[in-house]
Amino acid sequence: MKKTVILKSIIVNACIAMVILMFYSFKPIPKEPVKLGFIPLTDCSPIVMAKELGLFAKYGVEVIVTKETSWANVRDKILTGELDGAHCLYTMPFSVYTGVGGKAGDEMKIAMMLNVNGQAITLSKDFCGKVKFRQMTKVAPVVAAKLKAEKEVTFAMTFPGGTHDLWLRNWMAIAGVSQQTSKIITIPPPQMVANMKVGNMDGYCVGEPWGGVAVKQGIGFTQIASQDLWKDHPEKALVVNKKFSETRRDDLKNVMKAILEACIWLDNPANRKKAAGIIGKAPYVNAPADVIEARLMGNYELGCDQGMQIYTDDYMLFHKKGMVNFPRKSYAIWAMAQYVRFGYLKEEPDYKAIADKLIMQDLYKEVATEMKVKIPDDDMKPFSLTMDKTVFNPLNPAEYLKAVKK
Repeated sequence: MKKTVILKSIIVNACIAMVILMFYSFKPIPKEPVKLGFIPLTDCSPIVMAKELGLFAKYGVEVIVTKETSWANVRDKILTGELDGAHCLYTMPFSVYTGVGGKAGDEMKIAMMLNVNGQAITLSKDFCGKVKFRQMTKVAPVVAAKLKAEKEVTFAMTFPGGTHDLWLRNWMAIAGVSQQTSKIITIPPPQMVANMKVGNMDGYCVGEPWGGVAVKQGIGFTQIASQDLWKDHPEKALVVNKKFSETRRDDLKNVMKAILEACIWLDNPANRKKAAGIIGKAPYVNAPADVIEARLMGNYELGCDQGMQIYTDDYMLFHKKGMVNFPRKSYAIWAMAQYVRFGYLKEEPDYKAIADKLIMQDLYKEVATEMKVKIPDDDMKPFSLTMDKTVFNPLNPAEYLKAVKK
């Protein structure tokens, strides 16, 4: 009897041990956290606030958010997989793929858009009183005079073929400033103000808060905001590593859902003060919260005693009832047409094939549908820029290029 009890006890314990062993053997291996980068700019807010508001956790994905030093650094880390994705210039994947801003053929994928508007052309205080806000006809004569006196005029942007590069070059074209006689250099966004302070450039194009900070420090003034050039223009995107998009599709969808919810939260004006206070901190943008908040609310102190410009419906927007976040192929085609227009590319690329390859439009539609977010139906339709009135038909970029070269 005693032997039977002992035997039963041994069998039971063995069974328990086997169950425990099987449990640990079949327990899924913990996933690697998703690594997302950002550049210190106000429009990194969707990624930062998705983290700070606990939205990544809400959608069941662990995300590590890291501050990066330059757009070139972001490009390299996405391509190598050191970053799974990042807050990124929406034009960067096309710049890299076509060889303008990287090795031709390298693929970076656009999952969704993060914002529209909110960039600016800042001119040095040396131009105070000579050129005013939106006064485009005065820009060329003043630049020409400075060129004659000092032999060189320098403007800065943040990445070849990036959005800031394109806004700068469109501004110069509208103002009649020669891009051949002017020097255009690349400076990372958070270094713009310091470089202007020591006289390394006469003007720059970058995202906020670095236009507002130049005004607050008295070293420059806002000559024009990017939304004056093109109202509701596309700006930043969630750009991801190709392998990550293919092997961790569900995780990417959850990341997108969290960011989309953050975009909706950010478009509530009542939340923008809180957002400004958070992203202004040192781990993120490291800039005065009052400057971030003011321009987030559309209140632009212009500098050089020009007073205040208030934007009511065309300041930085992150959602706009779904109109912002949809990644349009027509905007990709417009960007690549600019590369031809401004001499980066000698021949027109295969616009549609590149846009189809790099934009994950179907994935965005899945996410938006599951989130009950409206999907715009305006892609691949003609549109026009606000200031130069050019009409761009994404089905016929060659026609546009002929018109702007006249």
